Amino acid sequence: MRRRTPSARSRIVGWMLLLVGAALAAPTFGITVIWQAQLDRQVDEQLRREADKLRRFAKTAREPSSGRPFPDAASLLTAFMTVNLPSREETFFSIVDGRADRRSSSEVPARLDRDEAVVARLAEVRGTEIGWLDSPAGKVRYGVIPVRVEGDPHDVRLAVLEFRDRQLREERQVGKMLLVTAGGALLCAGLASWLVAGRVLAPIRLVRQTAEQIGESDLTRRLAVTGTDDVAALAHTFNHMLDRLESAFTTQRRFLDEVAHELRTPITVVRGHLELMDEEEEARAETRALVVDELDRMSRIVEDLLLLAKAERPDFLTFGETNLTDLIVDVVAKARALGDRHWRVAAVSEATVLVDGQRLTQGLIQLAANAVRHTRDGDLVEMGSAVREGRVVLWVRDSGPGVGPEDRERIFGRFAQAGRVASPDPAGTGIGLGLAIVREIAQAHGGTAWVEDAGGGGARFVIDLPAHFPWQRGHHEQPDSHSGGRDQDLRLRREGPAQQRLRHHGRR
Repeated sequence: MRRRTPSARSRIVGWMLLLVGAALAAPTFGITVIWQAQLDRQVDEQLRREADKLRRFAKTAREPSSGRPFPDAASLLTAFMTVNLPSREETFFSIVDGRADRRSSSEVPARLDRDEAVVARLAEVRGTEIGWLDSPAGKVRYGVIPVRVEGDPHDVRLAVLEFRDRQLREERQVGKMLLVTAGGALLCAGLASWLVAGRVLAPIRLVRQTAEQIGESDLTRRLAVTGTDDVAALAHTFNHMLDRLESAFTTQRRFLDEVAHELRTPITVVRGHLELMDEEEEARAETRALVVDELDRMSRIVEDLLLLAKAERPDFLTFGETNLTDLIVDVVAKARALGDRHWRVAAVSEATVLVDGQRLTQGLIQLAANAVRHTRDGDLVEMGSAVREGRVVLWVRDSGPGVGPEDRERIFGRFAQAGRVASPDPAGTGIGLGLAIVREIAQAHGGTAWVEDAGGGGARFVIDLPAHFPWQRGHHEQPDSHSGGRDQDLRLRREGPAQQRLRHHGRR
């Protein structure tokens, strides 16, 4: 069973709480540690001050009755505790010969002078010492100061006790307040991040919900885009993707419908003639010829469809060096077989460019076949080429009826036809794939194809491509002065093989 992972919203809120909690806990813990360390230093400093006070008192103190120095250490400590009152959470008591003797009059949270174990421990201390004790009131910092008076044989010492944990009560209270405040801030941050994450992720959820509702039959749904942030950009991208998908599916459905319609006709013709075929040899021969012709037509349709499908593949083109003059002359020579027309080579460029010469030949032959289909015997069909402003321009012009403005874009679609047909289709298909193939070849080269009115009547079909020269891909040779795109007079200025072939085919 697939394990369910937390939602993006939950993960965002979880990470936000973790970061905010860490941001709040770190200073709270740090402040508590700093306060405690600072208080420990203050306690130790207080113990040292009490020892200094005792030393100064012992040097100057006198008995009130006689004005003489104190005769013993016990009475000295009693007088010291009388005049030197302990501060808050502090107490003094004296130890004489291992027993607690006198205590300061202040109230204390714990009477450690009555704890025999504590007194015994402090009585064993040799010299001045600072240390820690455990008590019912928490940790206690103690200081033991031995006191000696000349002629007094008793072991006397002063114990100074600082109830450190009691002194930390305020700091701990502040720390608790910080923790409570941090908890409230964490809760508010969690609620705020939950709401903000919900608003931020709402378009993404909408993308998911829309994607779940989209099928091949309904690609019309779109996301409402607001704002200009990254999520809005995602919604824009998703809508553009849906536009492309809708266009692709629409084109595919139309394509399949048109293919089915176009192939249904020859199949119906073949089936009908086969069903009605007579037994006579002559009738069978006529039926066989018709069936073969229809099958050839279907084969050409399928080949054209495969060519259009292959145009989407990266290996559709094979680039190589192609001389534009040779290209035009070769195509005119091949196109003469399509019909009895007045074939002519117009102005051509000597430039050698990097293109797929075979595909361009195929596209120009399609244009030539289209020109033959819309002209009559003896009408003019001419081809030419030029390089202008970094573009390669190839064209086929005819003297036929031309193409109306309303059809100039439509006829480059698949299965689209327009205008009156003046002569039978030389290619034999007649289903409107030729110009679609021409445009696909042009677009595969990074260019386009269109039709425009020709001077003097007729139509001029143009293939426009970006010009890439061999020397631009690392060749050391440079193009001659006539292949750099000038061709101002569009005439060849230098005799060569291309011109000889051109003269051979004639320019009438």
